[in-house]
Parts: sequence; structure tokens; C-alpha cells
Amino acid sequence: MEESIGFFGLIWSIFLLFMLAAWIWVLISVVADIFRSQDMGGVAKALWIGFVIIIPWLGVLVYIVVRGDRMHENTVDAIARAEEARRDYIRSVAQVSPADELSKLAELKEKGILTDDEFATQKSRILSA
Repeated sequence: MEESIGFFGLIWSIFLLFMLAAWIWVLISVVADIFRSQDMGGVAKALWIGFVIIIPWLGVLVYIVVRGDRMHENTVDAIARAEEARRDYIRSVAQVSPADELSKLAELKEKGILTDDEFATQKSRILSA
């Protein structure tokens, strides 16, 4: 006795699967926001996590109502911190000392690639930076 679910049963199953994925996404977003919040202490974070774990639907709903406006601000702050860390890293790796640049200029001048005027212009630019 094989029973088929039919077209509407398939649509309903897909809808429920989508709702489950959306719920998991919201739950992860709320938990991540709790951990990333700079304005809450450890006890407040522990209470929110406990509330979200013990009564998930109500905990997430209450968190979004109470702290929903801070969720966006926390996300923007986290992105800004990550961007600043990335820029600092790139600056630290890509930074070349003026002495290195001057030695490269001297080599180019010795090879005849740079004239005396070009060398002086580049040297003054490096030393003024």
C-alpha cells in the first residue's frame, strides 16, 4: 500500500523545509548578535542565551522585539571592525620603508634608467612622505 503525497503535499513539504531553514537562519543570527553585542555584560548574554535555548520561539521573538534595533548596529560595527583589521593588515604587509625605496632609486640611477632630475624629484617625494 503505497501512498503518494501529491502535488500539494510536495508544495507543503517544500514550504515547511523553507520555513525550517529560515528559522535556523534567524536563530543563528540572534545567537551571533548576542555574542557580538558590546553593550551587554556576560550575565546578560548568558540570560539571553538561556532564554533562547530553553524557549526558542519565544526567546527569539522577545529578543528581536527588545533588541532588534541594536542587531543592525552590531552587524555594521562588526563589519567595520573587520574592514579596519583587513586594512591594517594590508598596510603592515605592503609597507615599504623609505630606505628601501631610496636604494631602489639609486640602483635605477646607476643603471641609467633615471636622470639626475628624476632621481632628485623622486628622492624629495620619498623623504617628504
